[in-house]
Amino acid sequence: MLTNYRGLTVSQLTELRGSMREHATYAVVKNTLTKRAAAEAGIEGLDEHLVGPTAIAFVEGDPVAVAKGLRDFTKANPALVIKAGVLDGKPLSPEEITQLADLESREVLLAKLAGA
Repeated sequence: MLTNYRGLTVSQLTELRGSMREHATYAVVKNTLTKRAAAEAGIEGLDEHLVGPTAIAFVEGDPVAVAKGLRDFTKANPALVIKAGVLDGKPLSPEEITQLADLESREVLLAKLAGA
């Protein structure tokens, strides 16, 4: 998930990294290197979002939890802007990331399925 972090302090970025540590790695990236890496990985649709200061949440766990964490952080810190994302090779708009954040966690959905 790509974000624009302009306007955040170092302590706010540290807080964001800490809140995502369980499910993702949050790193500031160089746009040109990210474009090259995305092209080599076969990921399309991100080039237009790789302008200005960019940081990426590399999801290693539950993408819903990361989307919720970013959404909640942006409510408290409106300087953070969610630009776009990629899930299973498909580009996601900020609106789709918000929809993803509105889902219940994987564990809750599995519990509901088992309960049914």
